[in-house]
Amino acid sequence: MFRTGREVGSTECIAVRYTWRMSSEVRTEQYRALAELRHQIRQFLSEGDRAARAAGLEPQQYLLLLMIRGLPEGQSATIRTLAERLTLKHHSAVELVDRLEANGYVRRTRGRDDRRNVIVSLLPRGERMLEEVARHRINELRSNGHELVRAIDRLLDREGQEASGKRAVKGGAKKRSR
Repeated sequence: MFRTGREVGSTECIAVRYTWRMSSEVRTEQYRALAELRHQIRQFLSEGDRAARAAGLEPQQYLLLLMIRGLPEGQSATIRTLAERLTLKHHSAVELVDRLEANGYVRRTRGRDDRRNVIVSLLPRGERMLEEVARHRINELRSNGHELVRAIDRLLDREGQEASGKRAVKGGAKKRSR
């Protein structure tokens, strides 16, 4: 199919119209914000690993317990689901469940509808261990989470948008009151 000059021109105008605000260059502030976000995430994860170890769990064990307890409503804690949520290979999730089961933190049962599915559930000991670490993590987020949120805001440029929005509102309010 041949295009006329007019069709090509209109397509180019549409592309320019929708991308003119997008900068192809990453600004220095964005690099700084991304680096800060990465730092805050790594710090949060590192502290979580320390909290898990202090409670007597390996970090991956804590994460598996958390995934079991925190699955979205309607999802079963199958080995497949847990492996996907933890971004592990199936056999690695099985090994992790093996260790947790040997320590009395979880139990495996066969699925009612499909006996091939293995459902993992928390035992009271696992619940207690999970709650101990989760309570620590939530308290830490309450006291230090604002730094993580601030890093995300900087990356998404919300602080700049809010500041310019406030200036526009203040300026508009002044004009109306005159």
